[in-house]
Amino acid sequence: MILLMGIQGSGKGTQAALVAMAHGYELLTLGDLIRAQATDEQRQRMLAGELLSDDEAAAIIKGAVANMPEGTQYIMDGFPRSIPQAEWLLSQAAADPRFHIDHVIHLTATRAAVKARLLNRGRADDNESSIEKRFDEYERATDPLFAWFEDHGIKVTDVDAERSVEAVNVDLVNNINNK
Repeated sequence: MILLMGIQGSGKGTQAALVAMAHGYELLTLGDLIRAQATDEQRQRMLAGELLSDDEAAAIIKGAVANMPEGTQYIMDGFPRSIPQAEWLLSQAAADPRFHIDHVIHLTATRAAVKARLLNRGRADDNESSIEKRFDEYERATDPLFAWFEDHGIKVTDVDAERSVEAVNVDLVNNINNK
């Protein structure tokens, strides 16, 4: 599995789809899975800029991965978002090879750069208040993951996501191919 991570608006969804399509990977996007499976209460929380709990997110991912045949190569977009989720993921990998992490790629971008992208895409949950809450939550819960992965022997590769879609994609593919 390839973990494609980065702050909201860094282009994870676009890049994950491009890599999956070009290289035959399955694509698991936590945001899409949540939007498809979320309860009304969960949707209301997300519209307010909140994230699902670690247990809620893990249950959704476990269900999606459990339906994949062993040996399926896939890209995970948007998971894990916290150290408890990463710990859960590593515990799953110990028991099920479908959860093995091959790559962690961090799409890096500034708040200012991605805020403009988010406001322009026009989703209901992309408003000033919810964007700022998601940025704060990302910095609190997700930013520490990159050091955590390194501490657990999993290399993290940073890719500058403020460049063109094409330039970012070239770097992503090169990093995946050179692992």
